[in-house]
Amino acid sequence: MPEVNPHWKPPFFTIWTGQQVSLIGSSLVQFAIVWWLTKTTGSATVLATATLVAMLPQIVIGPFSGALVDRFSRRWVMILADGATALSSVVLAYLFWIGTVQIWQVYLILAVRAIGGGFQWPAMSASTALMVPERHLTRVAGLTQTMQGITNIISPPLGAILLALLPMYWIMGVDVVTAAVAIGPLFFIPIPQPSRSATAGTGIRAYLGEIRDGFHYVWRWKGLRYIIGIAAFINFAVQPAFSLLPLLVRKHFSGGALQLSWLETAFGIGVVVGGLALSVWGGFRRRVHTSLAGIIGMGFGIAMMGFLPSSGLLIGIGALFIVGMMNPLANGPLEALLQATIAPGMQGRVLALLGSLVTAMSPLSLALAGPISDIMGIQFWYLVGGITMIILGGAAFLSTTIMQIEETVAVPTAMAAEEEVSD
Repeated sequence: MPEVNPHWKPPFFTIWTGQQVSLIGSSLVQFAIVWWLTKTTGSATVLATATLVAMLPQIVIGPFSGALVDRFSRRWVMILADGATALSSVVLAYLFWIGTVQIWQVYLILAVRAIGGGFQWPAMSASTALMVPERHLTRVAGLTQTMQGITNIISPPLGAILLALLPMYWIMGVDVVTAAVAIGPLFFIPIPQPSRSATAGTGIRAYLGEIRDGFHYVWRWKGLRYIIGIAAFINFAVQPAFSLLPLLVRKHFSGGALQLSWLETAFGIGVVVGGLALSVWGGFRRRVHTSLAGIIGMGFGIAMMGFLPSSGLLIGIGALFIVGMMNPLANGPLEALLQATIAPGMQGRVLALLGSLVTAMSPLSLALAGPISDIMGIQFWYLVGGITMIILGGAAFLSTTIMQIEETVAVPTAMAAEEEVSD
C-alpha cells in the first residue's frame, strides 16, 4: 500500500464525520418509511418487498459502479451519490405533501436511494485505504462500526418522536439537510486517487475489461471465495429476520413504533460497545479469527429471538444488544483486511463486487419471507438465521483456506496493479 499523508486525521475525519451525519439522516428517514409501510399495510410481503427493492439495485450495479469508482474521482462520485439520495427524498416529501403517495412510489424511491448507496459506499471505503495508515485501518473500521451503532441508537427513537410530531414530508427534509452536511466538505478537501496506467483504455471495451479484472481478482483469491460463500448463505438466512422486525414487534410483542425503537436502540448500543472495543483492542492478531467469533456471537443472539414468548420483549432487547455488540467484530476486521491488501486501483470494483456477491442470495429469501412467515410464523426466520450463523462460523474455523486468507492474497492483473496515488 502507498504511504499516506502524515497529517491524515483532519482531512479524513472531516469527510468521515460528514458522511456519518448523512447516514444518521438516512437512517432516521428509513425508519420512518418502514414504520409508515408497517402501519399502512401491516403486510409481511410489503416489508419484504421494500427490503428487496432497496437491495436489488446494489446487487445489480455493484460490478459496474465499482469500475466507475476506480475510473473517476472518488470525491465526485460521493458528491453525486449523496446528491441523488437527497433529491429522491425531496421527491418523496413532495408526494407526501400533496397526499398522493402510493406504495409503488415508495418502492421506486427506495431503489433510487439504493443506487446512490451502491456508488457512495465503495467510493468511501476505497478512499479510506488511501487516506488512513494501514496500521490504523482496523481501528478506523471499529470507529465506523461505532458510529453505525450510534446511528441505530439515535435514529429509531428520534424517528418515533418525529412521526408523532411531524408529517412525513417534514421528516423527509431531514435527509436533505444531512446530505448537505456530507457534501459540503467534499468540495474543499482532496481525496487521493489511484493513478491509471498509461496503457489503460477509455472506451467501453476497456471498461468491460476492468469489470472482468474485478471478477478475476476475486476468483483467484480462494480464501475470499470461501468467505463470500459463507456470507451469501448467512445473508440468505438472516435478511428476512431483520426485515420482519417491525412485524415481530407489532404482531408478536403487540408493540408499536416506540417498542420497535427500543429494540433497534439496543442493537445500536451493542454496536457502539463492540465498535469501541474493536477500535481500542484492534482484534485478534489474525483478523479472520475476530470476524468468525463475531459471526458466531451474532448467531446466538438472533437464535434467541426465535424462542421468545410474546411477553419476552425485555429479553429480546438483551438479545439484540448481543447481536449489535458482535456485529463490529464480524464486519470491521474483514473490511480492514480487504482495505489493507487489495491494490488501490482495484478497490472500488472489488469492494463493490463483493457487496453484490454476498447479498446476491438475499432477494430469494426475501421473496420467500412473507409467504413462509405467514405459514411458519415470523420467529421461524430468527431460528433459521441464528443457527445458520453458528454452524457456518464454527465450520470456518476448521478450514485451512479461510484461516490462511491473509497469507494467500490474490495478485491483481497488470492493468490494475498500479500503486501510485495522486490527489
